[in-house]
Amino acid sequence: MPGLLLVSPSIVAIGLFVYGLIFWNTRVAVSGKHDEVSPLGFDGGKNFVDLWDQPSWPGAVRNALVFTAVFVLGALLLGAFLAFLMDKGIRGEASFRVVYLFPMAVSFIAAGVVWRWLLNPAPADRAVGLNQLFHDAGLGSLANTWWQHPDWGMAAMALPAIWQMSGYVMALYLAGFRGVPEELREAARVDGASEWKVYRHVVFPQLRPVTLSALIILGHISLKVFDLIMAIAGKQIITYVPAVAAYVEIFDRHDPANGATIATYLLVAVAVLVVPYLVWTIRSERAR
Repeated sequence: MPGLLLVSPSIVAIGLFVYGLIFWNTRVAVSGKHDEVSPLGFDGGKNFVDLWDQPSWPGAVRNALVFTAVFVLGALLLGAFLAFLMDKGIRGEASFRVVYLFPMAVSFIAAGVVWRWLLNPAPADRAVGLNQLFHDAGLGSLANTWWQHPDWGMAAMALPAIWQMSGYVMALYLAGFRGVPEELREAARVDGASEWKVYRHVVFPQLRPVTLSALIILGHISLKVFDLIMAIAGKQIITYVPAVAAYVEIFDRHDPANGATIATYLLVAVAVLVVPYLVWTIRSERAR
């Protein structure tokens, strides 16, 4: 009983500010409240269907998928490569770990402000950031419009996120590398396996749980990305993602129902990604 009293404030807070707000958001999403004065009413799933008829929504979903693919793949590959180098025992490993993990300590807003300057799409006569660097180095052909590019602008937008989260992925993979028993590596070497084959057939297969964890973490971050996009591009339609679309619907267009509908889509997407992972984790723990 004393234990229950101790945690009861947290239970009440979670009930009100997490599950209570989820319930209220869902209630607004199935309502007809498309302005600030209309009553809630009940429209069923009409808002979820009508949302796809809005010209900006399919583009926001497409942008989110492109951002997710580039961000997740880039952070995984870069983080795994950095962890591989760390596992090889390079000099100054502690210093490198600090340098690689430092970006994670920076908020997405702060990182976005810096990368907004680095990825400034201004032309040659007004170039700053990376474009100015390319021009000064005689590589003006590499200068481009970055996030304003109509074809791969969202891929460029993923660069700051990769920079910020690859150190975290490196830490996950490095823990996985160091968690592989040395006896397994030595046994493979005794059998005549080269160092690459030791990693390929012994070490890398042991990293599947780490890879799954990294995928889930990066995936849910990318699906609900908001502050990084707003800091770099603002509410530009070319970089619209669902979280930005929800903000615009609620605060600019004053349409609570559409904003809540988008938020519900995001909630379902994250739940589809996270819940199976949690179930798998719980079952794995019980099986031990």
